[in-house]
Amino acid sequence: MLHLGITNPNKFDCSALDLQYLCSMDWINGFLYTHSAVQAVVVVAVIISIGLALGRLRVAGISLGVTFVFFTGIIAGYLGFSIDPDMLNYAESFGLVLFVYALGLQVGPGFFSSFRKEGVKMNIAGLVLILAGSLLAAGISMLTGYGIDDITGVLCGATTNTPALAAAQQTLKQMGLPADSAALGCAVAYPIGVVGVIFVIIILRKFFTKPDDLKPREESHADQTYVATFEITNPGISGRTIHDVKEASNARFIISRLWRGKEFIMPNSEEKLMSGDRIMVVTTEKDVDQLILLFGKKEDKDWNHHVNWNKIDRQIVSRHIIVSRPGVNGKRLGSLKLRSQFGITVSRVLRSGVKLLATPDLILQIGDRLTVVGTSQEIENVEKIIGNCAGSLKEPNLAVIFIGISLGLLLGSIPIALPGSNIPITLGLAGGPIIAGLLMGRFGPRFHVVTYNTRSANLMLRGIGLSMYLACLGLDAGKNFFATLVGPQGLAWIGIGAVLTMLPVLVMGIVSMRLFKFKFGETCGLLCGSMANPMALDYANDTVEGDAPAVSYATVYPLGMFVRVIIAQLLILLYI
Repeated sequence: MLHLGITNPNKFDCSALDLQYLCSMDWINGFLYTHSAVQAVVVVAVIISIGLALGRLRVAGISLGVTFVFFTGIIAGYLGFSIDPDMLNYAESFGLVLFVYALGLQVGPGFFSSFRKEGVKMNIAGLVLILAGSLLAAGISMLTGYGIDDITGVLCGATTNTPALAAAQQTLKQMGLPADSAALGCAVAYPIGVVGVIFVIIILRKFFTKPDDLKPREESHADQTYVATFEITNPGISGRTIHDVKEASNARFIISRLWRGKEFIMPNSEEKLMSGDRIMVVTTEKDVDQLILLFGKKEDKDWNHHVNWNKIDRQIVSRHIIVSRPGVNGKRLGSLKLRSQFGITVSRVLRSGVKLLATPDLILQIGDRLTVVGTSQEIENVEKIIGNCAGSLKEPNLAVIFIGISLGLLLGSIPIALPGSNIPITLGLAGGPIIAGLLMGRFGPRFHVVTYNTRSANLMLRGIGLSMYLACLGLDAGKNFFATLVGPQGLAWIGIGAVLTMLPVLVMGIVSMRLFKFKFGETCGLLCGSMANPMALDYANDTVEGDAPAVSYATVYPLGMFVRVIIAQLLILLYI
């Protein structure tokens, strides 16, 4: 707090300039230090602005990015800046909720397919990391003599998990024990928790990765498209319609083009296949072997690159159409009857970077990009049904965002009873909204809910939320941070936090790439999600190609966060 006074009244010249100076200083003093709604907004905004500006600085090619907002908040708190406690709690909570919900909404469309393929193994690896760190914390508590409340706070800071800290503090208060020590331990260990994971990622990349680990994994979505060309040599299907051949086969495929002698045909379901026909088929890679048995011979060359289709028939074109009409959202592709009514073929669908096979039972979502083949006039007619208005998608659907956040908070507040304990646990502010985001992003269109947002809009929501959260967290911890930091206890907590952060993460990073065979980007997301570290995720997203870190982060984060909340409470209950 700034105090203005007059040390020598006899020498004070009460001139207009002096009065103006005093008034201006009083105004600045009240503007920055007197608690009000405006003061809270200004302080948080200044912390975020300075932190983001510093985050652009690079040392040896490394930038901590948004993490600097947290450190700037700590310095501001140490210098005496503060805001109303209720406003601080609101801004911090709302920022965290906004960040995790937007993250879940972004990765929701690809989350469940990822879980079917690699998610079980990835969550097992994450749980091993979490349990190893928790057991290490319990062992350190017994060896060093520090109370489990202190070490639990340090563990929450080392894993940058404030929901777990809140659960631990609630448990301590319910047991009639002070909770300030746990909060201070979290604040002291938090910076090393942020930087430690980033440092381990750098070490893993420099010393433990192979060239193949840095290559993004090819999409393994169950409906990922695969384009192949076949020559029909199976006499059993000669003379039968495409519809009959599809009905007789378990494989999923779409015949987008047919070459019969010198004649090009864009086939429909009633077109008869003849021996010697060459066909271009859109299918899934796992069905290719079945199609070889069905059609006869698979050709090695890609006709898309060897044949000028437009020269053969200039009326036939291939275009991309974006689903933008709300009335189409949630409908099955087959229900639109695009082939029978308009004569066009939908060969594939691109959704959130994932290529999907355009089967009749595929449920369309706003923002889907359809690849269609037909005449120009036919495609224009289809555009009237689908929309194809990219401009209408630029405006975010804010109503759905806030409805989803509300549902997430409701989910996060549901008490979950543990056997043998009278203290319930909850998913909290982080777990509930991210699960709601995942569910809304994946299943919202089934209920005709438009959940689509542009990537830039999603990044804006995530950036605002994370910046608010970190600024408030640092501001609250800053007032006692340096006093504890330079003391023997603070230095010990820093060392313990470094061990709890880096040792389990380094070991599991190596194990995940060598034993579990995860790519480097997937490993980064696994480590960041298991450690509940969005700042390290931000660093990984900036340095790793593709969306693998974000997808794997969202894959392990919900379960990992829930388990950490449980463990934080169990450590208190079992060791006190």
